[in-house]
Amino acid sequence: MADNRGVERMARVMASGVFDLLHIGHLYYLEEARKYGDELIVVVACDETVRRRKHEPIMPAEERRRLVEALKPVDKAVIGYEDDFLKIVEEIKPDVIALGYDQHFEGLEEMLKERGIEAKIVRCGKYDGDLNKTRKIIEKIRKMRELYKNEENRHS
Repeated sequence: MADNRGVERMARVMASGVFDLLHIGHLYYLEEARKYGDELIVVVACDETVRRRKHEPIMPAEERRRLVEALKPVDKAVIGYEDDFLKIVEEIKPDVIALGYDQHFEGLEEMLKERGIEAKIVRCGKYDGDLNKTRKIIEKIRKMRELYKNEENRHS
């Protein structure tokens, strides 16, 4: 990708998410996102955003950020802002914004245009494994807990 002076520069990709319990679906998403450029920067949702949009975070934002940044496809991970999610996009200046198959940002293209952000939006595919979502993992743990509880009761 050439800049306005004709100098080749790396294409920067931005991905985002909660990443509360890292799982294979997260890795697949980040591997797919990385294919769209030379550098992958991941925005990890701050604790306040997770509380407002999903649930009480299991792990604090800084721990989630460190784990994500340690993944091979990721060059850098940062924590997003609570009040203005486009502020971090303005700072990162991505060429590509890679969305997960289940991420919904209604009106994102228009919001980017209003802020003067020129980034291509792409949607990554879905990993089809059984435990490709945090909620599925939590549900499996609940079921296993019940199973073990029943086993303990039989042996008592």
